[in-house]
Amino acid sequence: MSTYREERRADQAAARDADREDRRLELEAKLAYKRQLAEDERAEKERKAEQARKDAEAKRRQEQAEARRRQEEKARAKAARMAKLGKVARWLNANPVTVFVGFVMVCSVVPAVISQVVSLAEAGVFVLLAALLAAMLEGTAWALTFMGKAAEDAGRPAAKYRIGTWVTAFLAAAVQYWHWSLALPEHAWVAWVFAGSSLVAIYLWDMKTHGSHGKTRQERAEEKRKRRHLAQRRKDHKEVAAEAARLLSAAPYGSLDEEDAFAAAWQIHYGTQPGMTPALYAKATDARVALGAAFQLADGVRPELVRAGMLAAVYNPLADGLGGPLSALTRTGPVQALPKASEGPTAQAGIGLSAIEKAGAKPGENGGGNASNSASGNTSRGRSEAELEQLLPDAHQAAEELVAEGKQISAAQLASRLQIRREDAVFLRDRVIAERKLRLVG
Repeated sequence: MSTYREERRADQAAARDADREDRRLELEAKLAYKRQLAEDERAEKERKAEQARKDAEAKRRQEQAEARRRQEEKARAKAARMAKLGKVARWLNANPVTVFVGFVMVCSVVPAVISQVVSLAEAGVFVLLAALLAAMLEGTAWALTFMGKAAEDAGRPAAKYRIGTWVTAFLAAAVQYWHWSLALPEHAWVAWVFAGSSLVAIYLWDMKTHGSHGKTRQERAEEKRKRRHLAQRRKDHKEVAAEAARLLSAAPYGSLDEEDAFAAAWQIHYGTQPGMTPALYAKATDARVALGAAFQLADGVRPELVRAGMLAAVYNPLADGLGGPLSALTRTGPVQALPKASEGPTAQAGIGLSAIEKAGAKPGENGGGNASNSASGNTSRGRSEAELEQLLPDAHQAAEELVAEGKQISAAQLASRLQIRREDAVFLRDRVIAERKLRLVG
């Protein structure tokens, strides 16, 4: 019995313990659930708060962006207005004449129209018809004015438009003069003032559109000089001018200008560029020969003709690059350039580069130093060729000093300055002159 009761009490105690454990677990589960609910509520609140913060930040940024956009639009609108104002200001600064002409035109047209309306109305014309007739007169004048400007800009004849403009303007002026001369016979000047108001605006606009497009004084003077030049050319060179006219008429229109045609005609007649003729070349050749003879007399010896021609070529007025009086005639065109000294009639006379080449030959060759010495009566030199070559730089320096002093490059001067024999100085003089000439030609 005791064992049974003990077991029963033990079972009851175990049941009570199990029931307490179940209640404890249930309580813990409820507590855990409540804690989870509280945690979920707190997390939800934090999420909603974060979302509200983000929404507020986005709204703030959107408002800021909208404010910036409105500010930028205002700035762009202001910049556009300033650009338009600046454009207008620049146009006003660049066109003050147009501004003042427009102002005077308004001050002229408005009184003219009003005066014409009054004139016609007082003559018994219905006011509306008078206004239409006045507008017709002034409008026709300005319509013809602008039509003439458009035709002139397009390159079409504009004379008929200008004539129509002035006829209409004078009709309007006559209407006003007739009215005011009758209305105020004791003040005739008033009639002239109102009549002039119909003409002033047209006159100003005509002066603006046509008076500023004429030629300048320099252009007119240049055209006058050109006409004189062409007239003198036709007078002095009738045959060449006639040939040039035939070339112009034969060539396609616009393919040949007058200057090129005249240059080509001169080439056909004389075989050279404008300004030179065979007779002038022959005269220049004779002058070079005479100049060579003058150098012979000035030198005190009798050098050969080749050396005289070489000295004359140093002062050749026709050589390229020497600035002679005829060098300005050289121009680019359909004709050939001025012949060089070795190509023209001077070469045929033995004067030119061929003479220089002979003068620059070595001693002992044909036309060299020995030939010149033989011609002058000196058959030998005291120095060898190598020694004379060493003295050549000193001879060049002495020659430059002589030129600077305004003296001639002569054998006597070189012999005195270099302390050498006269026949050696003759050789050095020829070499120096030849090399100086070659440098000038080069």
